Amino acid sequence: MDMAFDEAFNSLLTKLEGWFTTLIEYLPNLALAILVSIVAYFAAKYVNKITYRLVAKRVQQDSVAHMISRVSAVVLVIIGLYISLGILNLSKTLTSLLATAGVAGLAIGLALQNTLSNTVAGISLSFREKIQIGNWVETNGHSGEVIDINLREFVIKEADNNIVVLPNKMILENPLKNYSLTTKMRVALECGVGYESDLEEVKTLTKQTIADTFDQVESADDVEFYYEEFGGSSINYLCRFWIDSESLLEKYRAKTAAIIAIKKAYDKAGVNIPFPIRTLQFDNKLSMEAPEVFKNNEYSNN
Repeated sequence: MDMAFDEAFNSLLTKLEGWFTTLIEYLPNLALAILVSIVAYFAAKYVNKITYRLVAKRVQQDSVAHMISRVSAVVLVIIGLYISLGILNLSKTLTSLLATAGVAGLAIGLALQNTLSNTVAGISLSFREKIQIGNWVETNGHSGEVIDINLREFVIKEADNNIVVLPNKMILENPLKNYSLTTKMRVALECGVGYESDLEEVKTLTKQTIADTFDQVESADDVEFYYEEFGGSSINYLCRFWIDSESLLEKYRAKTAAIIAIKKAYDKAGVNIPFPIRTLQFDNKLSMEAPEVFKNNEYSNN
């Protein structure tokens, strides 16, 4: 019994001596690995701040800037960890861990495919100079001001103050019209005048009225005026002119101002804007037969 105990004790001492010898041999490597890990940690914090500042200058969304800076920091930490394990001759262990993490990441990616696609789309939209917060856009049947672009959704505030939330993926996959990319918009106005009107006078009056109403229109020659058709009750025309605008609301306001100014000018000049008239005609035969119908109904009731 004592011999067995002595053998086990000696075996334990041998292992401890071997571990201690190994620790002494790898002590410089261990110190270097710890030093590399510490340097990687502080370097990651510095890279996080620098990356955030650089990204924030180009991207207005804080969520996107924070995410990119954190990803950069994590990548640097992983590199430092890989170097540290390599110094300790444990690179095979890290390779096994990365392989396991890769399989788990693949499974998670398949489960969160739509979420990840929206995240990637949000990052892509954040770096697009032609789509910025505050722009007036039209996409997927909705029109309004862009108030937020985050990692999941694209938020629009419509003219009626309703908020529309669209997945980022839909914005990338569908056409988008950005009214804020241009500083000018063309306003088109359709109207009609009576057949008794002097068409040359109407044309001159309309173009001059538009030029006097809007400062952006330098002269009446800059206003386009075209007669389109002989309508049922009027001769219809199309009037077009350009205004300085970056929002669809400004276009609507300009069109409203043009309609008011043209109506006042026409009233003052005696130009008629006709409207369709409907005449309801009742046949006299119907009125003559009505009493007979009433009599028959009276007899039948009796």
